[in-house]
Amino acid sequence: MKISPLSHAFLYLGLGILFTYIAIQSAEETVFNFITMLLAFFATIDFVVATRLFNLHFRIKKANRKKDK
Repeated sequence: MKISPLSHAFLYLGLGILFTYIAIQSAEETVFNFITMLLAFFATIDFVVATRLFNLHFRIKKANRKKDK
C-alpha cells in the first residue's frame, strides 16, 4: 500500500503543531532555554517538510491532470 505525500504532509503538520505546543508549555521564565529552542527547531523542520510535501502533492496532481488531457 502506497502512502501519499498528502497524508505524510498532514502527519508532519500535526507533529509541527505538537512540538510548537510543547515548546510553548516548556517556556517558563524565558524562551531562550535549550529545550524550548530544540523543540522550536524540530517544529520548524516539520513545518518545512510539510510544506514541501504539500507542494509535491499539488505538482503530482497537476502532472496527472496534464497527462489525462
